[in-house]
Amino acid sequence: MSSKIKVLQVIPKLGYGGAETGCYDLAHFLSEKDCKSYIVTSGGPLLKFIRKNKVKVIRLPVQSKNPILILINTILLSLIILFLKINIVHARSRAPAWSCLFSCFLTGRKFVTTFHGTYNFSNKIKKFYNSVMVRADLVIAGSNFIFDHINKNYSELLKTGKRVLVIFRGINTEYFSNSTVTNEKISKLNTDLNLNTENFKILLPGRLTRWKGQEMFLESLNLLKTKYGKNNFQSIILGHHQGRKVYFKKLAAMVEKYQLKKNVIFLSNFREMPVIYYISDVVVSSSIEPEAFGRVAVEAQAMQKVILASDFGGSKETIIDGKTGFLFKNGNSDSLAKHLNSVIEMDKDKLQSIGNEGRKNILLKFDVEKMCQSTFAEYKKLLKI
Repeated sequence: MSSKIKVLQVIPKLGYGGAETGCYDLAHFLSEKDCKSYIVTSGGPLLKFIRKNKVKVIRLPVQSKNPILILINTILLSLIILFLKINIVHARSRAPAWSCLFSCFLTGRKFVTTFHGTYNFSNKIKKFYNSVMVRADLVIAGSNFIFDHINKNYSELLKTGKRVLVIFRGINTEYFSNSTVTNEKISKLNTDLNLNTENFKILLPGRLTRWKGQEMFLESLNLLKTKYGKNNFQSIILGHHQGRKVYFKKLAAMVEKYQLKKNVIFLSNFREMPVIYYISDVVVSSSIEPEAFGRVAVEAQAMQKVILASDFGGSKETIIDGKTGFLFKNGNSDSLAKHLNSVIEMDKDKLQSIGNEGRKNILLKFDVEKMCQSTFAEYKKLLKI
């Protein structure tokens, strides 16, 4: 029965983000269920990990927003769909979703989207561009926050017969596990970053961009020193500026201004996330705009670390406030500083207890296997199998 299911996922690039890893995980899950699994993408670092005997990859310039390329991709996707006898096309981003929509219309195939973010819709043109994500036979929201966002802002496009449902994004809890981290890797990271093992470690992962809240985070570290008298901490700001050099210089200037050079380390790139989570005492998600899901919060809990996150968006769904982590007032550096101070003053047993509860929470609700099983079940419903 499963062999009848032939799924083509389309994503701009296979990087290390949440949408990309979700695509990767689902593709391999489907292959284990005796389905035919294909990915169309322009490239990306995750490609080298694809098991080519299980998942077939087709390279097309689907990352482009150029209308001419979208049209060309439509034609090429239509030919691929017909040749491979694809029966479900699953788009994970807006630009390729337009090509997928047109291709499915031409070939009569089922169209699925995963709505990964709130997207900018400051004007009618942008909202129309975004609307492709709700023009599918099945729209998957990665959190209740996104589900509410879709129904509030795109209700006029949700035609009869089109379904919108929540399937929580999942992570690989076998990979994000303390058991995967070796002493050699811990020692190397401590040496490379010149970390003092006696200091309290604060980790802030996320690309360097204003909405991720790094400015507010640095303000909270300043308060941690000046208001609460704490200086025995080191903070790792992990993320690349991705061309936002002016913003990075502004952050560096704030470190100078607040005399935090001994307390703050900028790390542009580090792939072995379980290791850096492991050496941290607390993980922060300081976004000043709502996270659609909040992958950092989920990964941190899986690694049994206390998580501090802004009190809105997807983080409110993934964190049990006071039990697996703490929610602080959005955009409020004083609130974050207060929580950081409280966590620093906790004894190790309390920190470990919160960490243990965090992992239980993730295993129960946000394991990648659950996400894949739920998506697979919806595919079968769509095809009436």
